[in-house]
Amino acid sequence: MGRNTRKRRTPLATKVVAGAAALAVGGGGLVWANFHASAHEENPAHNRTRSAAAQVATIDCPDVGQQIRDVPDRARGEVDGELATMDGQITDAYKRLATTRRAQAGDSRYVQNAILGPLGDRRKAVIDRIQLQVDRAGGKADADLDELAQCQGRPAEQPQDGDGQDGDGQNDGQDGDGQGQDGGQDPDDNGNGVAGPVADDFIDINDVQPGSRNSQNGLAADGDGGSTGTFTTDCGVNENDLFNSDNLIAAPGVDNGAHHVHDYVGNQDNDAFSSDEDLANADTSCQNQGDRSTYYWPVLRLQDGTEEFDADDLGGGADGNVGKILKPARAELRFVGNQQGDVVAMPKFLRIITGDAKSFTNGDANANSSWSCTGFEDRQVTDKYPICPEGSQVVRTANFQSCWDGQNIDSANHRDHVAFVQQDGSCANGFRAIPQLQVRLVYDIPAPTVENGSVRDPYAVDSFPEQLHKPITDHNDFINVMDEDLMNEVVDCINSGEDCQ
Repeated sequence: MGRNTRKRRTPLATKVVAGAAALAVGGGGLVWANFHASAHEENPAHNRTRSAAAQVATIDCPDVGQQIRDVPDRARGEVDGELATMDGQITDAYKRLATTRRAQAGDSRYVQNAILGPLGDRRKAVIDRIQLQVDRAGGKADADLDELAQCQGRPAEQPQDGDGQDGDGQNDGQDGDGQGQDGGQDPDDNGNGVAGPVADDFIDINDVQPGSRNSQNGLAADGDGGSTGTFTTDCGVNENDLFNSDNLIAAPGVDNGAHHVHDYVGNQDNDAFSSDEDLANADTSCQNQGDRSTYYWPVLRLQDGTEEFDADDLGGGADGNVGKILKPARAELRFVGNQQGDVVAMPKFLRIITGDAKSFTNGDANANSSWSCTGFEDRQVTDKYPICPEGSQVVRTANFQSCWDGQNIDSANHRDHVAFVQQDGSCANGFRAIPQLQVRLVYDIPAPTVENGSVRDPYAVDSFPEQLHKPITDHNDFINVMDEDLMNEVVDCINSGEDCQ
């Protein structure tokens, strides 16, 4: 990536929050309409979300970015920018969906005619520009991308194949009495209403069967054979309060490209406008100063009514991410080996995204969420937030892809240049084994309680608005900015079976 000379905006952590709450009428943020119908409306409480009787409609769009291949290098910046524009279009459409419930109740075609149809037209225009940019750069654009322009509406609790939604995208289970466009806010919605989470997103860890997580994604690459060493890097828990809602990997040069806020450890010059040169010259929070890598993940929030510093900001309250930001009590970053043999050095500036921020609508093909509790880590869940017993802490784990194509530090869809190990621990398709990054985040979180279909004191991961804070959308990002000597030390430790830090 070349240097981007566009001026950086002021980091979120340095902004002064306006006095009015983002989610209050007139407060400058989005008023999230609550359209959870519920029979349990006695004694409403501010810190409760309701799940159940009616489904929550959201917008389901094909992920164009995952389908793009063979984009010439000189067109990638423009293509990433157009994909970020599409994300913004979905966000805007979802906000309109969430704040027009009264209009929807009076017109069965409103969602299709006023939201989904115009959204499809705007997406088609962006796809046309992407195809033109690829062709101009000497590539051959995929003509089938046009088929991905149209979106549909579907209920939130609906299976990921999208069945069961009527043709006009209208949620027939909605009674239409939610607040939104006419102002007002239901005290039962945690201040985020439609954004979730809901009771069905939580599970008591005691109800999870040991060893029940069964996914090829996220397999630990290390084992008893092959390269058995480890290298641990200590980069803190974001003591410097470095937060932003950018995504340097997927949306370079785009302000608020993630539409949700990230925690950052390691590299301290990490926003959408950071070049490789910026990263290489930046300060680091890692104890080993040779590690300027950037490690980042969406923040967790406790939806307790707290007005955070970003309550009025894009990525924060204006994108439906509300409540108290929870830093991990521990952030453990460890590199391990490969079951089948030695590992090779990662190239500098290698980029890896693990998990999928859009798994709720995309399906679980790229999902790699793993939630548990201390003392119960033989029980892992992907699509639920765990409720941990007293004295136990919430754990988020991410085991990264550890097979590399041997050539590229990134790819057009930010996935094809790396892969997970196969079941036997080997790399397929001629890919080479590299050190596997394993991230373990431990949080002190008050246990939510679920009662009568409602959840009190929920916590949730920040997400794109239309993803409804589902736990399966958890993801983790990494850019390798270790100096050559340190990376060689990592490889030597792992291949020799030593435990280093």
